[in-house]
Amino acid sequence: MENEKVMNRWLVVVGAILIQLCLGAIYAWSVFTPSLKADPFNFSATQTQAIFSVGLAAFAFVMILAGRWQQQIGPKPVAMLGGLVLGLGYILAKFVGTSFIGLLVTIGLIGGAGIGLAYVVPIAVGVKWFPDKKGLITGLAVAGFGFGALIWVKLAGSWGHLIESMGVSNVFLLYGFIFLVVVFLGSLVMKNPPEGYKPAGWTPPAPSSGAAGSVDLSPSQMLKTGQFFKLWVMFIFGSMAGLMVIGTIKLFGIDALQKNGMSVAEASAIAGTAMAVFYSLANGIGRIAWGAISDRIGRKVALTVMMAIQGVVMLIFFGMGGTPGLLFLGAALIGFNFGGNFALFPAATADSFGSKYIGANYGWVFCAYGFGGIFGPMLGGIVRDQTGNFAYAFVPAGIACLIAAVLGLTLRTPKK
Repeated sequence: MENEKVMNRWLVVVGAILIQLCLGAIYAWSVFTPSLKADPFNFSATQTQAIFSVGLAAFAFVMILAGRWQQQIGPKPVAMLGGLVLGLGYILAKFVGTSFIGLLVTIGLIGGAGIGLAYVVPIAVGVKWFPDKKGLITGLAVAGFGFGALIWVKLAGSWGHLIESMGVSNVFLLYGFIFLVVVFLGSLVMKNPPEGYKPAGWTPPAPSSGAAGSVDLSPSQMLKTGQFFKLWVMFIFGSMAGLMVIGTIKLFGIDALQKNGMSVAEASAIAGTAMAVFYSLANGIGRIAWGAISDRIGRKVALTVMMAIQGVVMLIFFGMGGTPGLLFLGAALIGFNFGGNFALFPAATADSFGSKYIGANYGWVFCAYGFGGIFGPMLGGIVRDQTGNFAYAFVPAGIACLIAAVLGLTLRTPKK
């Protein structure tokens, strides 16, 4: 193959980051929750988390369709459609006023569906262009998702003061138009490499006898393996913990800091920084770092260590929230490990089941994130409303992560 005639594969990384920066807006949801709990919305904590959970579930389950669809018609049109649907969801949110159902449908259902359509494309395309760096490239491809939360939180809050100056509904409108344009631009380079493409100077490693990764398993074949089930359960537990913290960290931080004598304004500023800076930055960095680490130590070891650390931090996090420094540390650790999920699980899927059907296969693995998105934020919101104590949510999530670490020790390459 004359690789010099092929598109520069690093353009795919640039396009992926542009797309994911916009898709990461869903992780900026906590910046809107205080305003939604106040006049004129007057939503409960459970209602704010319901919108977030519906968005996460739509994101995950639509991704199954998107994975199959991009296999059939190509990645570019699917990514473009995702940007269109995401943008329209936020634009329409401007016109539903203070309606909880309206925001549930526009931001949650429509916006989440748009994210699901676009999200799988950069991952599937990136793995095909970078078979020599699957962990690193999946980390880079989704790093923008984590960093995007920082941008949209800060623009709406302390950097741009958009919520203060424009109001929540107008911020939704502005963001919607930005998402339309930026995702479209990133989609232009979402093209699969030519059949049989290999990076210059790279020789595929010899597959072990009978390893499923040496062939390409279709989704129907993959779903019959124990490896899929283990990855799926681990992803549920890992995403549940991280998404619970994303959805509740600002409310949790305000509660905990106020109990230690801080004013509402001081507590809100510190909790917002914990989410917008420490969690979001660590989330993005963790995607790149865990991906690169796993290329060196292997996906099994990386997944096991990451889940074990996350479990321990979640168990003690409820005791850290009342001290600013510890709140920042806990947020950073949880964000770092949570981000690692999105580099390790697609790479592990490609390792185990091949790259040919990675878009469709990872769509099935990723639906675990939808269940985590339902259980995590909703558990946090319900516990807060019913008990006033987030500890009863964080501790079960920590135990689940430790169970995931044990499952990680049992991972094996499935046999054909």
